[in-house]
Amino acid sequence: MFWQTSRHRIDLSRPRVMGIVNVTPDSFFDGGRHLATDAARSHCERLVQEGADILDIGGESTRPGAQAPSVQQEIDRVMPVLEHACTLGVPVSVDTSSPELMRSALIAHADIVNDVRALRRPGALQVVAEHGSCGVCLMHMLGDDPATMQQAPEYEDVVVQVRRFLQERLDVLVRAGIDPTRVALDPGIGFGKTPEHNWQLMQRQSELVALGRPLLVGWSRKSMLGRLTGRGPEGRLASSLAAALAAVQRGAHIVRVHDVAETVDVLAVWRRAGLIP
Repeated sequence: MFWQTSRHRIDLSRPRVMGIVNVTPDSFFDGGRHLATDAARSHCERLVQEGADILDIGGESTRPGAQAPSVQQEIDRVMPVLEHACTLGVPVSVDTSSPELMRSALIAHADIVNDVRALRRPGALQVVAEHGSCGVCLMHMLGDDPATMQQAPEYEDVVVQVRRFLQERLDVLVRAGIDPTRVALDPGIGFGKTPEHNWQLMQRQSELVALGRPLLVGWSRKSMLGRLTGRGPEGRLASSLAAALAAVQRGAHIVRVHDVAETVDVLAVWRRAGLIP
């Protein structure tokens, strides 16, 4: 399997590591650490040195209750960092729901649009459809507002409903003329889901892999790991690595992580042991 993006055809015969670059003041784990442009650029360089296969750059915190920035604030945060990241030799993803930022990022040679709202904002689908070759990741979120997504989320069957949503959004893109080889899917761990919902998505992940497109998952440092272990975000490295390994062993093609070097190392060991491709 492969994922076609603007400048890169990403080979998914082995699991890939997407490194998180949050250019935000309020992300749940690393908010503010890389808000300054120079710090964020240096972080991009460090993640590539540590073995990141993809860089994912975002300027809007999507933690529950986060305050959304203006479109111009998001553009001002992301673009100077993204332009530098695009010189580092790896695929670059822009983590945004803003059509305006998508367009600017693609003009600057970004490879992937990673949208937690699955291109549901007016104009977003058009930007991606008009580009012709960029990759796109469609994520499931209950509703379309991170500020309210965790207010008593309910499902009859979370795996069935997430799978149906992702299939429907994929169908919309195909009808818009977007080749499915450009599309990856993300179940949205922690986005409008209780801890039990998230674990069900892990345990039945094969039902999502069966959609036939690359599956991207993000468990890194998230609160359901803290609920399980009793540890805060700073103490969730071990559980994040375990979750990444479990997801990959169950068929995930890309893991989105804060801790690139450690994830690369544990995947290398499991690959050498014959446990994953």
